[in-house]
Amino acid sequence: MKIAFLVWRFPVISEAFILNQITGLIDRGHEVHIHAVNGPPVNMPKVHPAVEKYRLMERTYYPPTRPGNYLWRLLKGLRLIFNNLQRGSLDCLKLLNFFRYGHQITSLKALYRAIPLLSDRSYDIIHCQFGTIGPVALKFRQTGILSGKIITTFRGIDISRHIQEQGEDVYDELFVEGDFFFANCNFFRDRAIKLGCDPNKIVVHGSGIDCSKFAFKSRLFPNDGKINIATTGRLVEKKGIEYAIHAVAKIVETYPNLEYNIIGDGELMKDFQQLIAELKVGNTIKLLGWKDSSEIANILDRSHIFIAPSVTAADGNQDAPVNTLKEAMAMGLPVISTFHGGIPELVEDEISGFLVPERNANAIAEKLRMIIENPELWGEMGKNGRKKVEEKYDMNKLNDELVSVYEQLLESKVHPSISLDRSLASHHI
Repeated sequence: MKIAFLVWRFPVISEAFILNQITGLIDRGHEVHIHAVNGPPVNMPKVHPAVEKYRLMERTYYPPTRPGNYLWRLLKGLRLIFNNLQRGSLDCLKLLNFFRYGHQITSLKALYRAIPLLSDRSYDIIHCQFGTIGPVALKFRQTGILSGKIITTFRGIDISRHIQEQGEDVYDELFVEGDFFFANCNFFRDRAIKLGCDPNKIVVHGSGIDCSKFAFKSRLFPNDGKINIATTGRLVEKKGIEYAIHAVAKIVETYPNLEYNIIGDGELMKDFQQLIAELKVGNTIKLLGWKDSSEIANILDRSHIFIAPSVTAADGNQDAPVNTLKEAMAMGLPVISTFHGGIPELVEDEISGFLVPERNANAIAEKLRMIIENPELWGEMGKNGRKKVEEKYDMNKLNDELVSVYEQLLESKVHPSISLDRSLASHHI
């Protein structure tokens, strides 16, 4: 199959779930092109090893840069059309239809995004990574710039914050004209259906991890009594990390032999540095910044407890079952997380870890005490977590299922709700 992945930016080190799908499809012999409609990341201090291993930059296309001055932007846009006439660039003029795209014409963003698509316009599958890209692909197909079946994956921000910002009708056209949809958890599938998505056109397809890269180890109480706690995630509001910092600060006087390592970077880095200083726990809580997958695995290997205290952000942004939790569970760590978004679909309360209400540092502290004081729980919780991840979130199984959906969609001569395997349409992926 010939497959186009439409993403906002590429490569983004925090979006390993997209990389896993791309490399999985390449391994299975399919041709994959990556179209980053907003260009490369603004800051890219590290690149995932798979980008180099699979030479993904050779498969990646970026739009030309747009001049800030509108007149120069328009003149450059017209020149791009003239220089690409042999590739059918006149179709791009349809994007200047004021009556259909009037509010978007001034920026000429769609025109610039369309230019790299002209090099290879026909695909079997056009996979939009995040719901917000679905309408972009739809626009290109409507104007004849692209052809192929459009599949859109809802991952979190696109079906939470974006709805709050743009209104509940923002995907109405996509739900009608899009060929098929994925949601990365039942929580977001149900939300898409409430917004108007045909339930027969959407299945749950989780974000997978390579379980072989996260070695399981049964956790035991350390001989030296030093307990290592870890959190991995972007330092942004919805990850709720400030509540874990407060929780650790609450118990450190009772359990002084703790170390809490926070892996990640983001807009709240300085706020957390200040909070740690104010709580006088700098010797206990460490902000480690970004780490690559092997570095994260090494830190988790030395850890005993993992915390993922996700919250619903003020702007409505929510999480699906996060990959950092899957990685920790795959390695046998007992976990503490929250009753939030799709996380309860991954973490079974009191089975593989504990779930607490959002924004409740006291509840996190209480569960930390419980885990520390009952190390006999660690091994069983770790085994249960590993089993769950292997059954539901193994990257290889999920990539096989991804190909199966693609193939069924291409083979169907009628509405996908009729022709697709019912086991998929009943969202058991």
